[in-house]
Amino acid sequence: MVFEELTARLNDAGYKNWVKAGHCLRTLQEGLRPYTDSEMRSFHRDVLKQDPLLRQSCRGSCSLKGDQVSSLCRECLGWQRVILHHHRCPEVKVNWENCSPQAWRLEHWELAKAFMPRGLLRVKGAEQCDASALLNLINFCTRFHSVETRAVREVIQCRNELMHSCELRVDEAWMRRYQRALGRLLQQLGHVAALAEAGRQIKEILTADWSICVTGLPHLQGFVEPDSGSRWETNTESISRWEAELLQERLQELLHDDGAQGAEQLPRLKDLLRANRDLEERFCAELQALSAREAAGAVG
Repeated sequence: MVFEELTARLNDAGYKNWVKAGHCLRTLQEGLRPYTDSEMRSFHRDVLKQDPLLRQSCRGSCSLKGDQVSSLCRECLGWQRVILHHHRCPEVKVNWENCSPQAWRLEHWELAKAFMPRGLLRVKGAEQCDASALLNLINFCTRFHSVETRAVREVIQCRNELMHSCELRVDEAWMRRYQRALGRLLQQLGHVAALAEAGRQIKEILTADWSICVTGLPHLQGFVEPDSGSRWETNTESISRWEAELLQERLQELLHDDGAQGAEQLPRLKDLLRANRDLEERFCAELQALSAREAAGAVG
């Protein structure tokens, strides 16, 4: 039954494209994590060498809420100046609430989070960051001056379009644009081993057919037939897992989105989960939480 339901979903070309594009994004994310971690570790070390005064401890147990930066102690204000100096677009609002200022001198990733989207206060390292956070870091931090910002922003735009798709579908024209954007970015980062490998995997994902052949033979059940231009083979368990990871990420984003976009897209995602028994069983706890939230909203 699981194979049959997955096969039916992947027979929808737009939905299959959405899942494939999402898996490419997660593959890119895995390559970006060690790269950004290494670069920000070196950046943090260089900043401390350039200004030894930044090694001094925070004197006021400083914390930040929204734009409240005037209450920082002298030592933390020094770090704030460093962040603004190395921000490619200092006129853009910096998400200070991501940061624990007293940790800037100690943790390179606390410095990195100042260049990322909001909501990352509890994130402790690159391994906990999604592609959006890492791409924004590269886009805004001058440490990554060798990477063309246009290429980064094109991938960020594609990522936002993908994750904000109300129908969870993208067409072939969009996929071609996405592939070009990924190619331009990865070409600039080809000297990084993890990203060179990510690039090879992404090419294989995009050229694979993902046509599932469910037969009566147990040893063939769930085999994915690649197209003639690809040697990439996988199985339904892998595709099912990748699909679930993408749906989980989108569901969590929508659950934390109190705006109009979340209110519009969440029912569509919920309908998809409930219309497919395998997904309904996998996301049973999340669907119960949604029902409870809706009930509380109705009472309120």
